[in-house]
Amino acid sequence: MAHSTFELLEHHDYGELHLARDAATGLRAIIAIHDTRMGPALGGCRFIHYESEQAAIVDALRLARGMTYKAALAGIPHGGGKSVIIKPQTQFDRAALFRAFGRFIDNLGGHYITAEDSGTGIEDMEIVRGVTKHVTGVKPERGGSGDPSPFTALGVRRGIEACVKRELGRDDLEGVRVAVQGVGHVGYHLCRELHALGAALTVADIDPLKAERAERELGATIVSLDDIFSTECDVFAPCALGSALNDDTIPHLQCRIVAGAANNQLAEPRHGDDLMQRGILYAPDYAINAGGLINVAQEYAGYDEASVRERTMKIYDTIYEIADRAQQAMAPTYRIADTLVEERLAKVEA
Repeated sequence: MAHSTFELLEHHDYGELHLARDAATGLRAIIAIHDTRMGPALGGCRFIHYESEQAAIVDALRLARGMTYKAALAGIPHGGGKSVIIKPQTQFDRAALFRAFGRFIDNLGGHYITAEDSGTGIEDMEIVRGVTKHVTGVKPERGGSGDPSPFTALGVRRGIEACVKRELGRDDLEGVRVAVQGVGHVGYHLCRELHALGAALTVADIDPLKAERAERELGATIVSLDDIFSTECDVFAPCALGSALNDDTIPHLQCRIVAGAANNQLAEPRHGDDLMQRGILYAPDYAINAGGLINVAQEYAGYDEASVRERTMKIYDTIYEIADRAQQAMAPTYRIADTLVEERLAKVEA
């Protein structure tokens, strides 16, 4: 396993890594820029606790690489980037901290554009916008597009429809059983999309209030975080943090399809092979959850909601093509998705 920073960069096929520390606010931030062949790096800012600095760096590196692939597959003129702010253990001034983060971004001169992610929201992006223009996901009244979560959820729903058509031979979701792990911003909106089309929902979340909301408003059945993986269903939808699909969880899955909104769902690439061997169709995460990125990329270029919706709806075609090519090649879907990306990046280099 790689330990030094440069070994990590090599392992994840990088790239650039930028670090910033601000003593006055307690800011400790990381910006990972994986690839800029398609355009300036675009990706959200994660603000959570980490066990170590190396864990934060690895998270940023893995996420940024996923953004490169997500943008290339969605046909967006951006490269992959991601930022991580290590959440302070002591009291801090959130507004001052995000202003300092905004200055960090501004110093990169547009090489990286940020947006919201786990632990951040529109209000944080508004603060960042006060010191740099290289930010998306701000309020509509400020010329932004607001929360990108609904478009991420829309794209995931379209991807689930493609998987259901491919694997179950069905053109609708009426009565299709979907187990959703995590009903936060995206997970909740996904549940709304699925419920509107008649899907039967089972949910689990670390926050019982979020699960209860899905139960109350959408008729979802609540199970524990441990039991969600063994829930008998047609579709398992990971919508929490990454690495949900691993040696411990995959053997418990009782589904035909894995299709969710979380980033980096496979703890390791080989877990995509494990899913294939079990006869489970896996929708590669960066292919199915690109709706939010499509939304914020359009905001940065000049917002057009109709265009965003049209492009997000086409995620159905992307997922169906990946599944079709995977079956023909008898290869796991994540490898097919990677191949599609590499083909597109090679055209840029040419």
